[in-house]
Amino acid sequence: MDLLDAIILAIIEGITEYLPVSSTGHMIIASSFMKIASDDFTKLFTIVIQLGAILAVVVLYWKRFFQSMDFYYKLLVAFIPAVILGLLLNDVIDGLLESPLIVATSLIIGGFILLKVDDWFAANEIEDEKNPTAHTEISYATALKIGFFQCLAMIPGTSRSGASIVGGMTQKLNRKTAAEFSFFLAVPTMFGATAKKLFDYYNAGFELNSDQINYLILGNVIAFIVSLIAIKSFIDYLSKKGFKIFGYYRIVVGIALFVIHYFIFPLTTI
Repeated sequence: MDLLDAIILAIIEGITEYLPVSSTGHMIIASSFMKIASDDFTKLFTIVIQLGAILAVVVLYWKRFFQSMDFYYKLLVAFIPAVILGLLLNDVIDGLLESPLIVATSLIIGGFILLKVDDWFAANEIEDEKNPTAHTEISYATALKIGFFQCLAMIPGTSRSGASIVGGMTQKLNRKTAAEFSFFLAVPTMFGATAKKLFDYYNAGFELNSDQINYLILGNVIAFIVSLIAIKSFIDYLSKKGFKIFGYYRIVVGIALFVIHYFIFPLTTI
C-alpha cells in the first residue's frame, strides 16, 4: 500500500460506511483493483480507519451519547449478536472477505431488496406524518432484533447500515429513526471489530512501521471528515426520497463486476 492507496480507501470508507451500499464490499473491490487486497496491512487498514467514521457519529450526535444509560444498554443488547456470531464465524468471514464475486452477488440481491423496501414499509412513514413519535421508540426487543439483522453484513457486500436500517423498519421504525440507530450501533460494532483486528494482527507477529502508522492516522482523519458530510447528506436524502437510488446503484455495480470478471479479466486473480 502506498499513500495514494490509503487516501482512496479512506475516502471510500467515509462515503460508504453509513450508506446502504457496503463499505467493506467497496473497499474489497477497490483494493482488488489496486492489487493490494491480499496484503495483511491492507486488511488491517480497512478495518482500523472505521474509527474515524465512528468519531463522526459521536460528534454529530454527541448529545444522544449523554442522554441516559438506557441508550447504552440498548446498544449493548443490539451489539451482542455480532459479538457471538463474529467469534464463532471468524475464519469463515475472513475467507469471504477475499471474494469480489461474493460482494457482487450480495450487492445485486441487496439492491433488489432496497428497490422494494420503501413500498414494504410505507405505513411506517404514513403513520409518522400523523403522529411524529409513533415510530421512533426503540425497545430492548427491537434493539436485539436489529442486532441480528446487522449480522447479515458479515457477508461482504450486504452492508451493515443497510441490514440494520431495514431491520429497524421491520420493527415499525421510520426511516430516519432506523438509520440513526444504525449509526449509533456502528460505534460499538466497529470499535469491537477494530480492537479484534489489531489484536489478531499483533498476535500473528506483525508490527507496524512508521509509514503504516502515518497511513492509519491519515486514513482515520479522512474517513472522519468524509463521514461527517456523508451522514448528514444521507439522512436528509433518505427522509425525503427513500432507498431506490441505492438499490439501482448496487445492482449496476454488481452486474459490472460480473461483466468484468467473465468478459475482461478474472477478479479473483487481481
